[in-house]
Amino acid sequence: MDNWDLTSLQRVLEETVQNTIGEAEKGQVPSYIPELARQEKRRLGVSVCLKDGSVFSAGDAHLPFTLQSISKTFSLMVALCEHGERYVFERVGKEPTGDPFNSIIKLETIKPHKPLNPMINAGAIAVAGMIPGGSVEERLEKIMRLLRKMTGNPDLRVNDEMYQSEKQTADRNRALAYFLKDSRILDGDVEETLDLYFRHCSIEVTTVEVARLAAILAADGYDIASKEQLFPREVARICKTFMVTCGMYNASGEFAIDVGIPAKSGVAGGIMAAVPQRMGLGVFGPALDDKGNSVAGVKLLQKLSDLWDLSIF
Repeated sequence: MDNWDLTSLQRVLEETVQNTIGEAEKGQVPSYIPELARQEKRRLGVSVCLKDGSVFSAGDAHLPFTLQSISKTFSLMVALCEHGERYVFERVGKEPTGDPFNSIIKLETIKPHKPLNPMINAGAIAVAGMIPGGSVEERLEKIMRLLRKMTGNPDLRVNDEMYQSEKQTADRNRALAYFLKDSRILDGDVEETLDLYFRHCSIEVTTVEVARLAAILAADGYDIASKEQLFPREVARICKTFMVTCGMYNASGEFAIDVGIPAKSGVAGGIMAAVPQRMGLGVFGPALDDKGNSVAGVKLLQKLSDLWDLSIF
């Protein structure tokens, strides 16, 4: 469905949100980060950015939320652009784990003790440690500059309340980071790298901005708005491959079968989905399943994938 009937597209989005929002009752907002626990459970929004740059939205599309693990895709982009593949993948692997995103089990039991992929917390902390700069602010700015260009929003910012909430409840992430330091995977100051990680997870967006991020990934790094290649095609290919194999935590295989779109989720309830050369989708639904993915968001993407034949498989 590439010759879009735009009136029909808008109607389908609105109807699908209305028919799916009840799925939120099957999930729970996460309680381990206090700021996330304050979210209203019954919310659902979606935006679609087509390859010509036009955006269509329905539901709670303009409600702000934080990127959380969606940001791991973009810290990886920065690390790859700064250092190249060889450097990055000497320190973090390319394999799915089958374990929860914050698990320490395989990190401790496999040798060498490097994280299996950049989409789990240990891997993303290792990647954050690769982003150069003289301060946390300078390192964060490299990620923010990329995201501001991609979204077209120069005012993109870190939600300070969420950042503080994450920082104060991050004992598991600190354990992972100090294990990485002990294993010589993480260089430099551990607390500074963790601070960068908490900050980039706390960048605030809407589904409109997430759909734009996804659309540029879908177009292999090309931004139709600015007519620029924002990052190399090979970097886009690597990121989309990780999204397929690891992007939905330990439900990635199930999502690949049921939905079939490269996607990355976050525990604030966001999902970024990139349909190669066709569109980007941004979804927000804060009620999560036991894997950490938006219950209503996954169901919404499954319905749209079926309706519009979006699966890449």
